[in-house]
Amino acid sequence: MKQKFHYATISEAIEQLKTQGFTLDFNLHKNRFKVGEQEYTTDEFEIVDLYRYEGATDPGDEATVYALANKSGIKGILVAGYGASADEESTETLKHLHYKYHQGQQ
Repeated sequence: MKQKFHYATISEAIEQLKTQGFTLDFNLHKNRFKVGEQEYTTDEFEIVDLYRYEGATDPGDEATVYALANKSGIKGILVAGYGASADEESTETLKHLHYKYHQGQQ
C-alpha cells in the first residue's frame, strides 16, 4: 500500500487522519502505546499509513506521523521524531512496525 496523500504540514495530516477515525493520540513509551492511563502493546498494531516531514533548516524538526490501527478497530496517531531526537528503544519498536508495514505492501 503506497502513501495515499501528502499533507503539507504535520497539523494538516493529523487533522485529516482524525476525520478518518484515527482519534486517539498515542505516546510511545518503551514497547507500549499509551493514551492517558490506557496502554496497548505495540505488537497488536499495524501502520495503516505514514507521513514523513523533514525540517528545511533544523534537523530537530524531522518527524513522522503514523496512522495506526489494530484488529479490534482501535485507531490512533503517533507523531515521532527521528534522527537526533529519537531514543534507541522507540527507534527499535518503530523499526519493527515499519518492517510489518513493508511486508504488507509486497
